[in-house]
This record gives sequence, C-alpha cells and structure tokens, in this order.
Amino acid sequence: MGAVDVTPRRWLRCYRPRPTARIRLVCFPHATGSAPFYRAWPAELPDDIELLAVQYPGRLDRVAEPLVVSMGVLADLVAAVLAPRRDLPLALFGHSMGAAVAYEVAHRLELPLAHLFVSGRPAPRYHRPGSKHLGPDDVLWAELRRLGGTDREALDNPQLRSALMPTLRADYQLIESYRPSEGVLRTPISALVGDADPEAPVNEVAAWADYTQSAFDLTVFDGNHFYLVPQRGKVLAGISRILRHS
Repeated sequence: MGAVDVTPRRWLRCYRPRPTARIRLVCFPHATGSAPFYRAWPAELPDDIELLAVQYPGRLDRVAEPLVVSMGVLADLVAAVLAPRRDLPLALFGHSMGAAVAYEVAHRLELPLAHLFVSGRPAPRYHRPGSKHLGPDDVLWAELRRLGGTDREALDNPQLRSALMPTLRADYQLIESYRPSEGVLRTPISALVGDADPEAPVNEVAAWADYTQSAFDLTVFDGNHFYLVPQRGKVLAGISRILRHS
C-alpha cells in the first residue's frame, strides 16, 4: 500500500474533549467495527479520563482509503499516530480483534503504558490462524450472525451486506494471518470476557496473565462475545476504578 497519513486527526476521534484530563484511554474497535462503537463511553467516564477512539482506514469517513490487511502494518501505523500523544499517560482498550491490535501497539510503544485492557480475546498463545477470509461471502456473513453484536434486521439487508463485505473480509484476513509478537509487556493488563463467549473461553482469556511483568486481573461478565454492550456501565466503572490508581 502507498503512503498513509498518520496525523492524529485522521486516526483518532475524541467525542468529548477533556482539557483537564490526566490520562488518555485509546479504544480499538472489533472486526468491521469503527470509532463510533465507543461514542457513548465518554459520558460515563470521569473528567480526568479522555477517550480517543481509533478509526481504522477504509470505513465511514475513511471509506476511500485502502483497507489494511496486515496486523504488523496496522499496529505500526497506530503506534506512529500515538507517539506524539505521549504528553499524558496512555491506556489502551481493545475488544476482540481490537484487543490484538492494542496488544501489538503496546509492544511497539516500548515504554510501559498506564494500562492495557483486552476484551473478548484469548491470550496470544491461543491465537488460531484461519482461512475464512478466503471462503465465500456466505461463510463470512454467517460469522457476523454467530457472534452477535449486529442488528438482525441489518444483517438481512442486502445493501448493507454488499457495503460491509470488503471490510469484513479484510479484517478476517488481518486477524487470521496474524502472528502475535513474542515477549512480555511491562504494562499491567486487565482481561475482560463474557462467560458465554464462543470465541474466548475464560481459561484462554485468563492466560493473559503470562504476558505482563506487572499486575494482572480478570473480570468475567454475564454475556456472549458482545457482553460489553449490555454491560457497558459495569465495564466503564471497572476501567475508571483501575485508571484512578494508574
């Protein structure tokens, strides 16, 4: 792919600026997700936490840009975007594919971060490469149905399916071809998961404890892969509590 604009305004969405913030929480969307997934979160965070949501290329207002199909490329780009934002401590939150992106960005930023939150994602040693991105559209679309998180009426909309399929295929290529970075972070990690998540068994999520030299904690919520939608209040209360002491 050609040169990519790594100015923060292209990549980061701040839905509620916090001029007095003492820490920034950078949030990474799931596969096919986009920054507005986190639009409602700032209202439930304290004033000293400023949320920045990552907008990946190829979706919404970046739809004209090429989709990124390499985890290494995506993590390198986001790390370059975040490097100038180190005037405040950074915490990273990622859900599903976004958790893997956040983990890789944490490796690239080198210095310990305030915190890394990984949601709905098994620890790296349980990563399973795959080939669904090479299969027919019906197989990929069935994955969206299986995981939930997308309105069923929307899933039955042929125009939406046509518009979303390139992003879905690119994101599956990215995560299925991904090879996790080796090494242990110095950043504390919190893992979050739904107790009925078909993609992230609790024992595999608990293994994130082996990827930090610092503190680790695990929180299990009622719910499936998108537990964090109905459990948003509890998720944000936990994040706020942890960052209060960062």
